[in-house]
Amino acid sequence: MNQIHGVPRTKPTLRAEQKRQTRRRLLDCARELFAANGYAAVKIEDIATAAGCSRGTFYLHFSGKTDILRKIGSESMDPRPVSVYADLDAVLDNATREEFTQWIERAIEWFDRNRAILPAWDEALVLEPAFREPAREAIAALPDAMPSYLARWGDDREREARLRIQLLVTQLERFFTRWAVQGTIEISRDEAAEVLTDIWFPALTPPHA
Repeated sequence: MNQIHGVPRTKPTLRAEQKRQTRRRLLDCARELFAANGYAAVKIEDIATAAGCSRGTFYLHFSGKTDILRKIGSESMDPRPVSVYADLDAVLDNATREEFTQWIERAIEWFDRNRAILPAWDEALVLEPAFREPAREAIAALPDAMPSYLARWGDDREREARLRIQLLVTQLERFFTRWAVQGTIEISRDEAAEVLTDIWFPALTPPHA
């Protein structure tokens, strides 16, 4: 038995480990199916079969398709979205344009790594009214990963500061979709990072700074 800070920690049971592995397989298979076929075309039976389990087992872990798609966003993406914005919080502490441009480049790389799942996310937002609230909560949670940034705006302008981050998230997502997925914007990655920096570096700087 291991200990953490003097508190005994029991080793996970075989059953608990099997349950964890099943959940992971379901997440991975769902992500692959959504990326390959879109959201609407994938059925719960497809996900369960691909993961080698039953429909009943699926429902032991997730309440439905919208739930597993939401959990892909919070558990399966690498790095997780909140860590991308925690990184931005540290970057804005230093407040240099060059470092912000480098963050924009890393954010574009994140979208690039996760581009296959983005169309399924957009499709679910159109088809599933129930998915809109979790999606709204996911975007609203990103400013929570930026406590230093929020503190610099002060309590009286925190709502505005949060809105600025949410608008940044939205513009980056729509830019990447049109640029890399749809191909309707022609611009180099470096040019995009520079222009996005021109727009957002001053927009995220508190007025008193």
